[in-house]
Amino acid sequence: MGFSVFLSMLFGGVLLYQNLMDVKKKKEAYLVLGISVFFTMVVICIGSLQEHPKSSLGYISGLLGGSLLSYYFVPKYFPDEEQYPKKPVWKPLIIGILIFAGFMGLVIYGGA
Repeated sequence: MGFSVFLSMLFGGVLLYQNLMDVKKKKEAYLVLGISVFFTMVVICIGSLQEHPKSSLGYISGLLGGSLLSYYFVPKYFPDEEQYPKKPVWKPLIIGILIFAGFMGLVIYGGA
């Protein structure tokens, strides 16, 4: 949920995709990834239609997308979630920070 809110539903969807691939649920993994990509594209289109886009749109869409992933897909595909080992959060957190830093560098040094 946190990765979807603060980064994007696409990032959260990729994490869930990877978890589903790890437990050999390929069809479900591709469905989650496809929905995450579609949802992200819709949010980008809505944001580009606004004359003065608000950052709150990103957080609200992340919250909605993260809720969909966390409260619909996870219980549906991992009904007994406690039987699966918890993965450390550090690797995706570092990747997310690096992606964010890269985009911030482009914004700062790109003159945007």
